[in-house]
Amino acid sequence: MPDFSIGVDLGGTNLRIAAVNREGQLLEKVTLEANAARGPDLVIDDMCNAIHRVNAQYRRDGKFLGAGIGIPGIIDLDAGMVRKSANLPTFSGYPVRAEIERRLGARVYLDNDANFAALGEKWMGAGRSVANMAILTLGTGIGGGIVLNEKIFHGMNGMAGEFGHVPIDWDGPPCGCGSHGCAEQYASATAVMRLAREAIAGGRAPALAKAAVSGAEFNAAAVFKLSMAGDEQAQEIYRKFGRALGFLLAGLLNSLNLDMFVIGGGVSSAWDAFAPAMFEELRTRSLVYAATDPARGGTGKMTIIAKAELGGDAGLYGAARVPLVMLGG
Repeated sequence: MPDFSIGVDLGGTNLRIAAVNREGQLLEKVTLEANAARGPDLVIDDMCNAIHRVNAQYRRDGKFLGAGIGIPGIIDLDAGMVRKSANLPTFSGYPVRAEIERRLGARVYLDNDANFAALGEKWMGAGRSVANMAILTLGTGIGGGIVLNEKIFHGMNGMAGEFGHVPIDWDGPPCGCGSHGCAEQYASATAVMRLAREAIAGGRAPALAKAAVSGAEFNAAAVFKLSMAGDEQAQEIYRKFGRALGFLLAGLLNSLNLDMFVIGGGVSSAWDAFAPAMFEELRTRSLVYAATDPARGGTGKMTIIAKAELGGDAGLYGAARVPLVMLGG
């Protein structure tokens, strides 16, 4: 059994833990209820107890190298603390890394969950063949991470990759960050539901209105299902979604000129509904993309826009990758 590490994806609702070896084989995955409102001490106790159980199974034949912990929010990398997290408000200012290291007796690496998702896709997913890439994770909002030369790019103070808060409409709807017109107000699950409610209120979306009162869960996935069934208003919502995402990607591509942008997160499952409009907008808005598009006479290496391959496990792979690289010798 080769050496292994542990990757952790900690959210407000679920806590997921995976043992991964040097070859990128996922040895075991455990999912627990996080219930973060209980406070960090109890959540970390559950996490470390689960890690100890997994380690006991595999460390007889391989060496446990450490753990990577992915958390949604703004992370103080030097201090090993969460500065701010909408999903884990009780963790703000708590010495997460130090407390986990104390319980495990092992080295722990703390980072933003989208950064680890980017690293996971680079290692074992869609980005395996490129040197430099970024991921956009489409969920309640838009997360993001950048990998340059196989290392996470954190920026000056660890806040690089906040793609969801790139403004794409100077007079757009207010965002939770305090600004207006941020990308995640147009290309996220929250945006899909805002547009659906607006269509229902305008009396122009009978199928959406029926779905909203049917008793079944009415969410972005339900709107996607209607879109695939041919409902025009649902299709228009995802066309708007795709155009906004293409607008955002155009700016990122022109600015960063990376080898690849990977689209992940739960809402990426609606790819068939939003991707055509996304690519159309990207070809129109990005000088760099258009100049290298062979379909339009372009030349040179073209940036790849791809759907994520690892799904919800990308962050687990990325979190486990860091100890393997840093401590694997």
